[in-house]
Amino acid sequence: MRKSILVFLKRTVLTLAIALATLLAIRAWDSQRGEPLEPWHTHVPPELHADELNHADWAAYIAAENAAFEDVRREVTEKLPERDRVPFNRYFADSPIYPGHFHQDWNRSYVLEPEHRPAGAVVLLHGLTDCPYSLRHVARSYQARGWVVVAIRLPGHGTVPAGLIEADWEDWVAATRLAVREARRLAGAAVPLHIVGYSNGGALAVKHALDALDDPALARPSRLVLISPMIGITRLARFAGVVGWPAVFPAFAKAAWLGIVPEVNPFSYSSFPVHAARQASLLTQTLQRQTVQHARTGRIAELPPIQTFQSVLDFTVSTRAIIDALYQYLPANGSELVLFDLNHNAYLGSLLRPGNSVLVNRLLPPPPRPFRTVVISNSGSDSLDVREEVTEAGSTEPRSRALGLRYPRNVYSLSHVALPFPPNDPLYGTEPDASEDFGVRLGAMAARGERAALVVSLDLLVRMLSNPFFPYMMGRIEAGILPTKAATSPK
Repeated sequence: MRKSILVFLKRTVLTLAIALATLLAIRAWDSQRGEPLEPWHTHVPPELHADELNHADWAAYIAAENAAFEDVRREVTEKLPERDRVPFNRYFADSPIYPGHFHQDWNRSYVLEPEHRPAGAVVLLHGLTDCPYSLRHVARSYQARGWVVVAIRLPGHGTVPAGLIEADWEDWVAATRLAVREARRLAGAAVPLHIVGYSNGGALAVKHALDALDDPALARPSRLVLISPMIGITRLARFAGVVGWPAVFPAFAKAAWLGIVPEVNPFSYSSFPVHAARQASLLTQTLQRQTVQHARTGRIAELPPIQTFQSVLDFTVSTRAIIDALYQYLPANGSELVLFDLNHNAYLGSLLRPGNSVLVNRLLPPPPRPFRTVVISNSGSDSLDVREEVTEAGSTEPRSRALGLRYPRNVYSLSHVALPFPPNDPLYGTEPDASEDFGVRLGAMAARGERAALVVSLDLLVRMLSNPFFPYMMGRIEAGILPTKAATSPK
């Protein structure tokens, strides 16, 4: 009997080994297709890491950041081969999308200070492959209300996609703590502290709040605002690191990338390394374990109110994880979850996958809930006019009111990336503000024609990049900002 078990185990291990070797061979072969690696995929600029960030101040971080951007200019931009000196390349100095020519390069960290003594401090944390540009509209709103704003560029971001090859999630956590220290230094300890996190930045915001429950040296935020937060991602992402294994051999270096595409966006990477996916997975796993641990000990009751804005349809992060891995554990502390439903009266309604029309009902647990729930939807009517359906914490009876906003007819849902950008955003907006020009209007392009003619995937142009309900979202965020004298807004 024992011998047969050993034989079975050996066969099982051998089968798994053969299967893994086959998959890696297929991955190595598949990685050779597509675009070649470019200088921005191979050159890694210098960055501070967690051990250094934990002892650095803001001035040291900005000095290191400046050195990283100078390194990119010297080693990438000035050494571009002739084939890469094209208008649609953000790293070509004569390109209209080259960030170095803009009045302000929003890839970099920035601080906005009010005209008067700060009424509060807010730290802004952007998403994965993203940069501080994504939360600049939120930043301006906080500053106009007398708050000091610290928007940090997380390590590995804003420079070149290769920067994410060596950036670990612990580096992002340490950078978050550094930004919080600077916010407290500028505003003092007596005023409120908010953290606003978008996508991966949302996970970092919650992580900091949980860490601060155990470490008295960390400043506790009085409020968290999460936009499309990365509380959970797909299970397959846990094994993302495996697909990069063939890259240990130089001939298969492209296997270290999940996507190699032209860099046409001045404020976000288009290419995506395997390492970044792996780090995002590790961060969310760590966050979920930490949340459960604090729930078991009861410490989670000390968390501040959390306000979350999320599109029901989101194929970057898990909408369900926001509820199952975070909100179900929250105490009745004034937290709020705002869900943007799909457009039930879009022309494409009949083409949507079955089940999408009832996603909200499947996502939310039955009331009463310990948190306030808001659903923005036009369901149940033939109109594009949206309504706000609110179920207060502890209540079972929703109430509804019209918002005076409409779902665009040709938009069937929001997306993961759309929420923090208003329709007049000069880069992502459907009706871009002409007073600013970043060389391209990604959100206003209505591309129709033959496939394979463009240098970018049609996915980029089809995906919704701005939020038609942005005024409502900002109104809800601003309701949580203590009123104060308006200060001079940034240019």
